[in-house]
Amino acid sequence: MILRGINRYSATFLAILLALAVLVPAMNLGLPPSNPFHVPTYVVTLFGKYLTFALLALSVDLIWGFAGILSLGHGAFFALGGYAMGMYLMRQIGSRGVYGNPDLPDFMVFLNWQELPWYWYGFDNFAFAMVMVALMPGMLAFVFGWFAFRSRVTGVYLSIITQAMTYALLLAFFRNDMGFGGNNGLTDFKDILGFNIQADETRAALFAASAIALAAGFVICRAVVSSKFGKVLVGVRDAESRTRFLGYRVEHYKLFVWTLSAVLAGVAGALYVPQVGIINPSEFAPANSIEVVIWVAVGGRGTLVGPVIGAVLVNYAKTYFTGALPDLWLFALGGLFVAVTLFLPKGIVGAVVQAMTYRRAAAPSAADLREASEDAEAGVDTDTLAGKPQAAE
Repeated sequence: MILRGINRYSATFLAILLALAVLVPAMNLGLPPSNPFHVPTYVVTLFGKYLTFALLALSVDLIWGFAGILSLGHGAFFALGGYAMGMYLMRQIGSRGVYGNPDLPDFMVFLNWQELPWYWYGFDNFAFAMVMVALMPGMLAFVFGWFAFRSRVTGVYLSIITQAMTYALLLAFFRNDMGFGGNNGLTDFKDILGFNIQADETRAALFAASAIALAAGFVICRAVVSSKFGKVLVGVRDAESRTRFLGYRVEHYKLFVWTLSAVLAGVAGALYVPQVGIINPSEFAPANSIEVVIWVAVGGRGTLVGPVIGAVLVNYAKTYFTGALPDLWLFALGGLFVAVTLFLPKGIVGAVVQAMTYRRAAAPSAADLREASEDAEAGVDTDTLAGKPQAAE
């Protein structure tokens, strides 16, 4: 049932993702560095990070492109998922830390903490940590959405309070007494599931996991938007008052898709942290959430595939230009957003789909040509305005 909404183009996209999940690790681990098809480990890690950004962009497109909810604070859910994974990785260090304490992370020893806080219990277990990866952002989103949507907060006002939410979390996580590493955050990870986090095999496995998670997230989003539930979401996006007057509980639909989107963002954050090796409060910065919106706009809002492409392209350009032109990158990013808004309002994928639609509408199909030929042979005038055949003279 969940695969009902997968069309030919979606299936092609999924096939590409799953092929990358297999081929890239194989080309990294199975080919020697001298081989021209060898993929270096740093490239595997870099594009693995891009895939987590793509999943984050997909989660934003689910609410913005199909429900009309513009979130400027989705980086909060991404960071919460990252902190849940970071807490698990910190518990795996044990006595190998700088201070050699088997129970307390190094930053707690440095700050003279005497015992592990209660909210760190259980994070030495991978299964528990993975539940928290989904539960922490999901619960925050549910509580936030419950009050916001029941109060019928919409439009720019909702966007502002989502930004306020992530900024409040930024300030809270900066505090040392919160027990999350303060300004420095969580870092110096050693192992994940008993494997060296710096090993090439682990990096390749994390890339494959990111690609598979993105594919799974895409399937879930596609199933949602192609169902009857998704049709109601589009109605909410285009005419919320009319949809409400038709008898739909609009706040329930928005709350569900908002919470699902937050869970997907949390999973993206959890896959991001072991690949970059750190999580700190800067991930809560409102500018990060605004940048995600730009990825979605560039790729194509409301297309699902577009945000994935936009996230990869924009971040690859960011990686290149921050090295080549570090002082001009932010100006280039702002100019890109303005250019897309003016000249590609539907994004890259939206523009391509629109061009294909126009081309298909302008070019007569084979069936139309065959019908016209048969009509001509029968003496039918196909130019009549009524579209009815006239008897040949």
